[in-house]
Amino acid sequence: MRATNPTRHPDSQPRVGILSGQEIRFRLNGLFRDAITAYPPGEYIARRQGQTLLLSRDGTTTPLSPPLSLAPVDAASTFDLAGVTIGIDFHWEREEEQRFRGALEILDDGARLVAVNIVPLEDYLTSVISSEMRSTSSIELLKAHAVISRGWLLAQMEHARQHRENPPPVPRGGGEYTRWFDREDHHHFDVCADDHCQRYQGTARATSPMVARAVRETRGEVLLYNGELCDTRFSKCCGGATERFDLTWEPRFHPYLIKVDDNDDGAPSPDLTTEANARAWILSSPPASCNTRDRRVLANVLNDYDRETPDFFRWQVTYAADELTDLVERRLGAGLGDILALEPVARGVSGRLTRLAITGTRGRLVIGKELLIRRALSPTHLYSSAFIVDVDRHPPTRFTLRGAGWGHGVGLCQVGAAVMSERGYNYRQILARYFPGALLETFI
Repeated sequence: MRATNPTRHPDSQPRVGILSGQEIRFRLNGLFRDAITAYPPGEYIARRQGQTLLLSRDGTTTPLSPPLSLAPVDAASTFDLAGVTIGIDFHWEREEEQRFRGALEILDDGARLVAVNIVPLEDYLTSVISSEMRSTSSIELLKAHAVISRGWLLAQMEHARQHRENPPPVPRGGGEYTRWFDREDHHHFDVCADDHCQRYQGTARATSPMVARAVRETRGEVLLYNGELCDTRFSKCCGGATERFDLTWEPRFHPYLIKVDDNDDGAPSPDLTTEANARAWILSSPPASCNTRDRRVLANVLNDYDRETPDFFRWQVTYAADELTDLVERRLGAGLGDILALEPVARGVSGRLTRLAITGTRGRLVIGKELLIRRALSPTHLYSSAFIVDVDRHPPTRFTLRGAGWGHGVGLCQVGAAVMSERGYNYRQILARYFPGALLETFI
């Protein structure tokens, strides 16, 4: 089919937010230009001063009016950014220096400077696929990820435009706080470069010929449902069953983002929206593609920092009562007093909690959706919101959370897809499992 919306064209150039701060340090590896000035290779520092951007190099400082837009004069010119944080708010958070192709824009959002990379779509994908997983993964897994990463990005570019015109509400009510996190922070660019969007870590992880082949052989391919571009989500490990989109993000039902049992024989899982079934499921080890400890497969799909999390299909976290009380107060600021109970209110189709009641000595608060729950009960993030809670006594002195999966669980399960590719499934079959009813098409 032929695309009519330019944001859906395979030659689109997304704007990717990389980092922000009061100053941004960067290195130009080659000649760059703005509209009137050439910028030679070297080290630069951009700082805010009121509404002025101060650009320093070799002891010389030049005042400029933001934004500063630098385009490479040739394809070989790249730039490096120092202090790029990856895994923001997750347990593997760290800083790196990263190298990028394409243009660099430094803008002022009113509080900080923001570094934005403007890069051709297919070049962006080459980095994303290597950043999300190891570039040594099987070609069929890489192709599947190229398709969904491309579709997700194009959907986000369209969503960003709609959001600027009509921002979604953040619903609140007496005794209840419900929020989903998707694109509300991205006012000056299309997507971010970290796990809250999809990982984009520059050229350092974009060196595999297999990745380049996967992007090249799927060029322009996306999933469509009833002629509309699919919002192709993915997470690290579904835990045995995938979740519905509308129970995780905005209340919009997508027929291709529904519960999928992640197994080869099609055996259905129980109704995981009921508490008894969810408890039994989470405490079990059901057959699933993502239920694997095959080190060779995991080493191919997980980057080094991801393998710091060995138990992700089923996991456990224990808090002392005072530790949990301090954590909830710090993360939510709700003034609930000493925490007495964590009680499930509603679960999604994968067993993930979508609403959780937190009861303390000074009040009760119901929170959702899944990411808010994961943030509220961890210094970083819980692996998922598919968990049950056991307490040792009343009043409690210890809370034990036993959970399933890693991530939101919507769409493609990366570990499950890796195992499928190892078992001989091709990328079309992998996509068909995780996005039922969607059709693979090419925009030309």
